[in-house]
Amino acid sequence: MFGSGSSTGHDNSGVSPVRFVWRYGGGEVSICGTFTRWTDLIPMSPMEGCPDVYQVVVSLVPGLHQFKFYVDGQWRVDEQLSFVNGTYGLVNTVVLTKDPPQVIDSETPGRSNMELDDVSVCTEVIQGMSADDLEVSRHRISAFLSSHTAYELLPESGKVIALDVTLPVKQAFHILYEQGIPVAPLWDFCKGQFVGVLTASDFILILRELGTRGSNLTEEELETHTISAWKEGKAHLSRQIDDSGRVYSKRLIHAGPYDSLKDVASNILQNSISTVPILHSSAQDGSFPQLLHLASLSGILKCICRYFRHSAGSLPILQQPICSIPLGTWVPKIGEPNRQPFATLKPNASLGAALSLLVQANVSSIPIVNDNDSLLDVYSRR
Repeated sequence: MFGSGSSTGHDNSGVSPVRFVWRYGGGEVSICGTFTRWTDLIPMSPMEGCPDVYQVVVSLVPGLHQFKFYVDGQWRVDEQLSFVNGTYGLVNTVVLTKDPPQVIDSETPGRSNMELDDVSVCTEVIQGMSADDLEVSRHRISAFLSSHTAYELLPESGKVIALDVTLPVKQAFHILYEQGIPVAPLWDFCKGQFVGVLTASDFILILRELGTRGSNLTEEELETHTISAWKEGKAHLSRQIDDSGRVYSKRLIHAGPYDSLKDVASNILQNSISTVPILHSSAQDGSFPQLLHLASLSGILKCICRYFRHSAGSLPILQQPICSIPLGTWVPKIGEPNRQPFATLKPNASLGAALSLLVQANVSSIPIVNDNDSLLDVYSRR
């Protein structure tokens, strides 16, 4: 239904992500070849910081491939790459081996050409792992995320739940509890679009507001207090108002089924959110979109694990012990210096303290430990 226009026509088993690079400028650059049956054009995008350099990642099967670049309405070949005189005139060629991934670039292959992004990685934080192994793992994951789309996150079957902004807050949280879900997108019927997301964080903030002296919100009001009214009140609490006292209209962070997994993950990390709704609209103006899925980092991680499960050796980082990678508030030894302090609570801590710590430490769950720091339970947002 949402298949990529860059389909190769081959079986997906054994495919490898290949990055094609065009370094000679142009306004609009695409690539076409035997992997598109010489019919479909695959758009190429300018590299960040290098507007004259275009790139695209295509999943290809091992073998001989021919291709040409389509630059501003004219067919071009890169004479610095291998080329032959074929049925379609001069065409570039590449023989793809089974060792992923590869970069098709006119410059001498090197570390700079293997970069798919500008993210710097500190090799010292992963103990016992060589810089080469780290680079291989980072590049292969980055190549995978760049060449696969959000469509692959969609389950074969399942349900997605959205809440109308006119629902009372109390009823909305009962629905979340009964359905066993921590997050639900918000639908505004008057606007004909999704306008936000109701999360466990909203529930935490409401509980904290109820416990605040002088609060204008009472438990009785939750029976009639709508989601839209709460979101507006939340904006005032967060000082998201302009000089006229009006609430800023925040844009809903969402993605489409054709967006790359890398873009989805970047949206989640850069905006410090837990989920991104995957929306699709058949209308040109994007009105009345369909809610397909709620993407999360855990879902993307599952997708990576499925892809590499039969070739785990190609990702050396998977062979490392979890304590070698500083994930979240992980601390191998409690009280170890130069580490992020481990967020914990004692069993007799108040609910207010737990809610405050969840918000302030920006974590999804808190270990409950005894006086000997032994784990007793886990208290989570959900």
